[in-house]
Amino acid sequence: MTGPKLNEKSFVAGERSGTKASALYVRMSASKVRAVLNLIRDLPVRRADEVLQFTDKEAARVVRKVLASAVANAQHNDEQDPEELYVKAAFADEGPTLKRFTPRARGRAGRINKRTAHITVVVDRLDDDRIEIVQAREARRTAAGRRRVAAGGTTASRRARVERSRTKAQALKSGDTAEVETTEAIVDQVETDQVEAVEADTVEATEDAQTEENN
Repeated sequence: MTGPKLNEKSFVAGERSGTKASALYVRMSASKVRAVLNLIRDLPVRRADEVLQFTDKEAARVVRKVLASAVANAQHNDEQDPEELYVKAAFADEGPTLKRFTPRARGRAGRINKRTAHITVVVDRLDDDRIEIVQAREARRTAAGRRRVAAGGTTASRRARVERSRTKAQALKSGDTAEVETTEAIVDQVETDQVEAVEADTVEATEDAQTEENN
């Protein structure tokens, strides 16, 4: 699967929208590059960059540079907002193959094919519905990150489970069943309050994002 292609004539004629960037004669096979391109196709550029950053493949490093170039072209040449872009098309074509030889038995020679590839990434603006979804998702992730930082890097639900386990173990050692039930009820109430607080923060962050967008 190479993905949809947007040729040069379509760009010149203005038949298709999008901004592209290319890397030619990359010294790796096109099949290895396509395995990475399949991970980012149709993703928002921020999410695509995160995927490439943590992909343990050599091709991901090159593709990430091409993606950054495409985003820069869209920002400076087409005056697009980088936060509203997504990977519209990503494909790798085979370049010329460099032929090398290695000596083999009985005076023969074994051929070594050194593949090259032409990588192209096309970015375009998201539609309005997808932009709202992406902004709401980013607002939720930002609110969750702030809560994790405020909690010292540990989620509240995990702390509650650890505290419940410790209290229950101590109560079981002492043989006090009523204390165990009371402790579990208190922890359940604390977890419920935390969930409600998280939902309230999420709604507030979403409303703030929509208000900023309308302004």
